[in-house]
Amino acid sequence: MMQRRNKRQLMNEINVVPYIDVMLVLLIIFMITAPLIHPGQVELPEIGQSSTPPVEPLEVSIDVDGGLTLRDRAAKGEEQKVDRDRLVELIKLKQQQNAEQPVVIAADKRVRYEEVIQIMDLLQQQQVRRIGLLTRPK
Repeated sequence: MMQRRNKRQLMNEINVVPYIDVMLVLLIIFMITAPLIHPGQVELPEIGQSSTPPVEPLEVSIDVDGGLTLRDRAAKGEEQKVDRDRLVELIKLKQQQNAEQPVVIAADKRVRYEEVIQIMDLLQQQQVRRIGLLTRPK
């Protein structure tokens, strides 16, 4: 007697061939349609040129030893060694004459970050507007 056993085993594998076929069809569709799609163009508003040239900034320099120097680039003035109180006084005086004149802080790269922040904070507490940092491009 020969017994025939119908042994069916479960497959533990996933057949990925249909997925690959679908992905290839989608890839071909995207490759064909991508050059046909025109990207949208943004129409930017136009403005007229300003009649007044930009104002040269007041430059506050911080040395490695923590010394402060003020230079008014608009007036082509020479550098003045100042302390913190005199710095605020001179900047407020200059901004009363020209409120749009910005103030830039130029610190030596070896100066501690905390000292730069303290000067910025001091100027902001005295309502000095338009404060920025001066850097050198690479």
